[in-house]
Amino acid sequence: MPPVMPVKQTHPDQVVSIYKCLCDLNRLRILNLLRVEPQCVCHIEQVLGIGPVRTSQQLAYLRRHAMVEVEVRGSWRMYALPAKPCPALAANLACLQDCIFESKMFRADLARLKKIRCSQCGPKSI
Repeated sequence: MPPVMPVKQTHPDQVVSIYKCLCDLNRLRILNLLRVEPQCVCHIEQVLGIGPVRTSQQLAYLRRHAMVEVEVRGSWRMYALPAKPCPALAANLACLQDCIFESKMFRADLARLKKIRCSQCGPKSI
């Protein structure tokens, strides 16, 4: 019989932090875009239509709470979901994936992203 691997526990403060991040519609929309693939700031800004300052503030908030990772490529910043999310974040991202099919806004965001990516204003996708 194979050994039983221990389940990584998520600290309660980490769970609270995740839910605080998910309480903002723009942050949910950003996470939805990042489910597809890493995105540059300008693409996120264009899809959300909230301006560069607000977009950067939302991305910084998500980064401070370990909800996204950033990679600098020249003058571009590419944001992505964590490569190894904690179990609570992984579960909530799976839930978000299920919710997008019921939300016209999330579907519209993905359609706008598809059009924007065709113009490729930044670095090539990862």
